[in-house]
Amino acid sequence: MLLLYPISRLYGLGVAVRNKMFEYGMLKQQEFDIPIVVVGNLAMGGTGKTPHVEYIVESLLGRYNVGVLSRGYKRATKGFVLATPQSRPEDIGDESYQIYRKFGPDITLAVCEKRTEGITKMREINPKLDIIILDDAFQHRYVKPWASVILTEYNRPVFMDKLLPYGRLRESPRALNRAEIVIVTKCPPGMKAMDYRLFEENLKLFPYQKLYFSRYNYGHLVPVFPEEAPDIPSLDARSTDTSVLVITGVANPKPFVRFLRRQKLKVKLKRFTDHHNFTSSDMEEISRLFDGLTAKRKFIVTTEKDAVRILNNPYFPHHLKKSIFYVPIKVEFIDRGEPDFTSGLEKTIRDSRLFKA
Repeated sequence: MLLLYPISRLYGLGVAVRNKMFEYGMLKQQEFDIPIVVVGNLAMGGTGKTPHVEYIVESLLGRYNVGVLSRGYKRATKGFVLATPQSRPEDIGDESYQIYRKFGPDITLAVCEKRTEGITKMREINPKLDIIILDDAFQHRYVKPWASVILTEYNRPVFMDKLLPYGRLRESPRALNRAEIVIVTKCPPGMKAMDYRLFEENLKLFPYQKLYFSRYNYGHLVPVFPEEAPDIPSLDARSTDTSVLVITGVANPKPFVRFLRRQKLKVKLKRFTDHHNFTSSDMEEISRLFDGLTAKRKFIVTTEKDAVRILNNPYFPHHLKKSIFYVPIKVEFIDRGEPDFTSGLEKTIRDSRLFKA
């Protein structure tokens, strides 16, 4: 592992040079006359970005015409693609598909590798857009945002991580200086004043930056194939003879698995890589693992992000469709007696508008 450290230093030097080129105007940033909000992270996945984008979208709907633009990671298409009711995960990426499934016609959602081109085309398609959220675009600096929201995970904060490939960071923790808002995500229950102070001291934010803490609220089981599942089990049953096969293809499944184990379930975990495209052999293995569970009561549980890929996967065994469920998650911000996150974000946007004026 130590052999990766010199490579990490070289990588960090390259990132620093690139950032200086933007700061000195050698690489140009494009500004837009409507609020552009960047949601991103410094680490390679696992911070809970998609649920936080969904939270922002839901909090702004009704008062704004909201657009969401992503690159559509691991999609099979290229260039600009507008999401429609006919879109599939392979067209726009699994995370974008998940967001569009929830908000559908209430938002304009598109994917494009070139964010400046994507923003321009979205506004041509829907001239009424008055705010656009750029999903996972903190390192894509060709667009100058009105507000940047950066996520860092409670169990692996940026100040305890290292640059790629020695660690998981895309940029040095100093890059937090470019963000107006920082969120510590996936916080455990029962945090104490000392825990908050630890983050405040180590993140070393400026007075103009806002710091929030969030956690997940897990919902009830939802069938991946509703028409095939007449009975929906409850996670609250706490049966001593219940086994669950947990399928994950996310960057960090540990909080999800911990939640399930707290329900006193016997958990068998099958972990795939982040954004994994399930093959026919994967499905055969899943079927074999499920059949091998010996408990009287058994079912399959997956994440919401994996569910959208499984739902559209032609290889998923038909006989297991009645037995597979996902757990929806919602973001909840921890109340620390300060203005709530949405108010803080809108104030940042207003301040940016005044500065531009």
